[in-house]
Amino acid sequence: MSQPISHVGAEVAAAEAAGFGSFFAAEYPRLCQALFLLTGDRFEAEDVAQEAMTRVLERWDRVGGMDAPTGYLFRAALNIHRSRLRRLAVRAKRVFAEAPAADHGPVVDDQEDVRRALAGLSASQREALILVDWLDLDTDEAGHVLHLSPNAVRVRLHRARTAVRETLGGAG
Repeated sequence: MSQPISHVGAEVAAAEAAGFGSFFAAEYPRLCQALFLLTGDRFEAEDVAQEAMTRVLERWDRVGGMDAPTGYLFRAALNIHRSRLRRLAVRAKRVFAEAPAADHGPVVDDQEDVRRALAGLSASQREALILVDWLDLDTDEAGHVLHLSPNAVRVRLHRARTAVRETLGGAG
């Protein structure tokens, strides 16, 4: 007796036929890179990217027909990341007493300098910078992803670039 095809398996097959496979192949590496810049942790970036792609796959019948499915993907990833940060903050408050931050000393290589400069930005500035400068979205697309006006994105982008330049000693 053969086993029936699972509902999830049928959804995956239908999504593949509708172009999800090519969407995944094109967008997953970019998403992981952007999330790495946002999180500073490759494992966390990949975990968030996988969860975001799963959400897109579950809704591919709608998302695949959107004008900007990539925007939906990045918005889902940002929401997942923010949700995880909120949960971690709540856990940290419960588990840890207030402790001074550790000083890791001066950073030598350029990648660490850039990571530190990005970490010094507010989350909203970092999101705008990554979407526009790293992922090459224009301010209209980034505004759509962040639910902001293009002008608000430009303001955040200008402030982020200025802060990064200052942090990197005018070299950024």
